[in-house]
Amino acid sequence: MVKEPILISATAHYSMGGIPTNIRGQVRKNRDELVEGFYAAGECACVSVHGANRLGANSVLEALFFGRHVGKEMVKDIDNLDFGEVSEADAYNMVQEINYILRNNGIESVSKIRDELQESMTENAGVFRTEETLKKQLEILDSLRKRFKHIRIEDKSRLFNTELQEAIELGHMLDYAKFIVEGALFRKESRGSHYREDYPKRDDENFLKHTLAYMDKDGNISIETMDVTLGKFEVKERVY
Repeated sequence: MVKEPILISATAHYSMGGIPTNIRGQVRKNRDELVEGFYAAGECACVSVHGANRLGANSVLEALFFGRHVGKEMVKDIDNLDFGEVSEADAYNMVQEINYILRNNGIESVSKIRDELQESMTENAGVFRTEETLKKQLEILDSLRKRFKHIRIEDKSRLFNTELQEAIELGHMLDYAKFIVEGALFRKESRGSHYREDYPKRDDENFLKHTLAYMDKDGNISIETMDVTLGKFEVKERVY
């Protein structure tokens, strides 16, 4: 930096949201059901101890406390859990995903699509969003998802293939980006770090609730909501 300017740009610190769990770390299938034997803790989980305003030090609570707490809950449950019936068909989707990427000989570059995804999400679905920018981003995502079907990687090996890993991760990033945009479109308010310039106020009457989103095999997202369990502190407007 003494000799020439260096690039400074925004980056993602962590994701707000994640795998929905109850206070014991059991993963929710929906509002009323749990996935037996499936637990989550840390920043991948959404136990909602911080609500929509996840703090900078949330790793202490999410990772350290819940890592230990959920581990203890798993020990309590382990003797009462049964192994489910499994078959090769259960791994079919993942095996197909790997084989498709390895065998595909399209014309699209993984790095180029990833760059366009990152730049467009920053531009249209960053902290400050509007319905216009979010709908524009949905169109971009649909285009990128179609282009992703025509990617090609040069390394066709199956051992320590980082190019394959990056391609798989890009496919998942495209899915996750759509969850972010659809969720932001659904929530017509501003809350925590989600700021809609066209809806600058928080709307507790309509949106004091959790958002549960599901993607079908065609990439379409449906949204359900779940009531928020409030603690002893009154919900107040963020004024800083």
